[in-house]
Amino acid sequence: MLRALSLWAPVVIYMAAIFSVSADPDPPAPKSISDKLMHMAAYGGLAVLVFRAVAGGIPARVTRRAAGATMLIAAAYGISDEFHQLFVPGRSADLNDLFADVAGAAIALIGCWAWGIIRTSNSQFPTSNSPS
Repeated sequence: MLRALSLWAPVVIYMAAIFSVSADPDPPAPKSISDKLMHMAAYGGLAVLVFRAVAGGIPARVTRRAAGATMLIAAAYGISDEFHQLFVPGRSADLNDLFADVAGAAIALIGCWAWGIIRTSNSQFPTSNSPS
């Protein structure tokens, strides 16, 4: 139970932060940065946390199951976020925002995949600091 809490609590907290920003009619964001890039970054962070929870920690190899679950959760939250914005004065739902959410999640998952390969490959070989 404690392990599940340590894995999933950051996901819930991060989702709450996204919800909070989405509920703001004028979210605090630099005007010089594209809102699509902000969506990609936010959902990239969410995907890393979701993958960590689904995989039981990181670094870990990205399996089809873990990748599918991560993308499903990130996309579903992106859909719910856009729906939520329909009810926020001054905000609207935007399909392109959802595409940016999914793209950010996919890019982050590719990063997790690469990191999992690098970390698990390096752990098979002794380093110069390891005893022989």
